[in-house]
Amino acid sequence: MRRMMTTRAIAFAVLGGSAVLIGGLALSGSPVTVRAVEAPVRVARVAAPVAKVAPKPVVVAAEQPADAYVVKRVLNVPEPLRHGAYYWDTQGVPEGPIVITVDLVAQTLSIFRAGYEIGTAAVIYGADEKPTPLGVFTITQKDAHHVSNLYGAPMPYMLRLTNDGVSIHGSALMDGKYATHGCVGVPTAFAKLIFGQVKLGDRVIVTSGEMLERGGRITAA
Repeated sequence: MRRMMTTRAIAFAVLGGSAVLIGGLALSGSPVTVRAVEAPVRVARVAAPVAKVAPKPVVVAAEQPADAYVVKRVLNVPEPLRHGAYYWDTQGVPEGPIVITVDLVAQTLSIFRAGYEIGTAAVIYGADEKPTPLGVFTITQKDAHHVSNLYGAPMPYMLRLTNDGVSIHGSALMDGKYATHGCVGVPTAFAKLIFGQVKLGDRVIVTSGEMLERGGRITAA
């Protein structure tokens, strides 16, 4: 995460079917008298079928590397983050789990992949009467062209965090004097980049002044 204007910090499923052979009686030559004879009944003893139970699939949880959530890199930001500005760098970063951290005190969002910070930006967030909630959230919906059904406002590249509408999304009004109705607003171009990286189920950690340095573990993830 970054202290505004001064320092950086990072928040954090056979039928055995029976085969039936039907024999036919072939008649040929002169007509013959056929006397009906009761055919002996032969009862074939058939073993009761043994139900075949398919083995249950074994679900093996994908193991994450032991250091998946250890901060390995923090982007080099040469100047204090200003609203509307962002930094992005995925060069040389391996694939891995995504974690987003938001620090309301520093007013910054950081996105990590495999422990490497690949993007950061200043944010706007909820006003006092509609504050942005703190805690660990899961991304439950992605919608690149979302429009708020409460306020009619566009929320491009929306990543839903709560059932009552709190999300991360792009905002055209990136200025410290603006506030949201609890959402986390970031520059729209930056929101598009984040949208391309995350998937449903990824974690977002919203804190108030948490400090995390390189080598530290994002334990809330």
